[in-house]
Amino acid sequence: MYTKINYKTLFSLLGQWILWGSIIGIFIGSTTALLLETNDFLGELREEKHNWLIFFLPLAGILVGYIYMKLGKVSINDTIHDSAALNNLVIDSVNGEKKMLRRTGPIVYVATFITVLFGGSTGREGAAVQMGASVAQTVNNYFKINILDNKILLMSGISAGFGAAFGTPITGTIFGMEMAALGKIRFEAVVPCLVASFVGHYMTTAAWGVKHETLLIQTVPEASLLLFAKVIFVAVIFSLLTITYCQLRHGIQSLTEKLFNKNHMKRAFVGGLIIVGLTLLVGSQDYNGRGLHVLEQSFIEEVHPFAFLAKLVFTAVTLGTGFVGGEAIPLFFMGATLGNALHTYIGLPLSFLAALGLIAAFSGGTNTPIAAFLLSMEMFNGEALQYFFIVCIVSYIFAGHHGLWPSQKIHEPKSRLYNTLSGETIENIEKKKKIKHKKGL
Repeated sequence: MYTKINYKTLFSLLGQWILWGSIIGIFIGSTTALLLETNDFLGELREEKHNWLIFFLPLAGILVGYIYMKLGKVSINDTIHDSAALNNLVIDSVNGEKKMLRRTGPIVYVATFITVLFGGSTGREGAAVQMGASVAQTVNNYFKINILDNKILLMSGISAGFGAAFGTPITGTIFGMEMAALGKIRFEAVVPCLVASFVGHYMTTAAWGVKHETLLIQTVPEASLLLFAKVIFVAVIFSLLTITYCQLRHGIQSLTEKLFNKNHMKRAFVGGLIIVGLTLLVGSQDYNGRGLHVLEQSFIEEVHPFAFLAKLVFTAVTLGTGFVGGEAIPLFFMGATLGNALHTYIGLPLSFLAALGLIAAFSGGTNTPIAAFLLSMEMFNGEALQYFFIVCIVSYIFAGHHGLWPSQKIHEPKSRLYNTLSGETIENIEKKKKIKHKKGL
């Protein structure tokens, strides 16, 4: 049946989305510039001048825990909305199950700065995404937007935060639409997500002059059937890496919450002690903070063959015990350094394998294969696209229904082989697996 389009309403709605997306992009581009510059300053301050600050990480954990316990929780309609859930609160808000808190943005920035300064192993996009959703919620409250449009607005905040954090506005656009539900891209949000991501990116780079890291693929091998077989093989290995990290990180969180009765201060204090002990054990701070210098080095020359494993453990302990930050850069680090370690065994160029590992780890960990593929295009200037497409899909499928964020919903199972129902969350799937394991099924 033909329905006449009301162009006046259409252009009015487009104008609103462009306005709201621009407002969010301007604010998030500016706050992300602050995040990036401050993180760089604090990280370099510890790494180059005051590496003794690592010994105060347990006390920093108490401070981070106190902030979240005293300021991070709000009870609305007998439901606790906890900023300590980090990106999971953002996902629950997009799915309409919880409400994004405006205070989450400032809190996560302060907590991230503390974590980076004192040597916790973490990234930055988590803070940018949560600030984006926080600003989107503020815009929603000001303009009194309805519930459905509020979800779209939150997605645009995610897009702005990711696009600005990595200088990848196209990826940011899709990431905001793909993050909340595994197997679904919410195209109804494309206009505000696109506007917010590009405005945020240009505010960060053009207005504030922030420079993003540059990683280059030195050599792309000639196409052959053997090469495609090798790429598929390493993609499976990278997917196993992401499963290991996600399971360890969530396992540590569950264990410490149970041991300390969800006391955030005690969890983070003990986590800080463990990180200090691990730092002394390895005799280096390469795995504290963001580790960008090791990530960049992995594209140029050989790094320690077990660097990926060290970063995996450091990050899982840091975030699993209640410290705060993003997980994209640690995944980049793990994937790139594992690719670096594999290059002599697989017989492929070092930088090529490092790049594949970086993208595959991100795809498998975040369950956002389309955003991961677009990330490879923007990050590596469109080189080796066919191989990146393969590793994104293979890593995504072989990672199963695991992921960084337990609140992610399964819109469509990755395969009938996984025997998973639509509408389940990653968290519920994990709980059912544990129950079956206990029953010996």
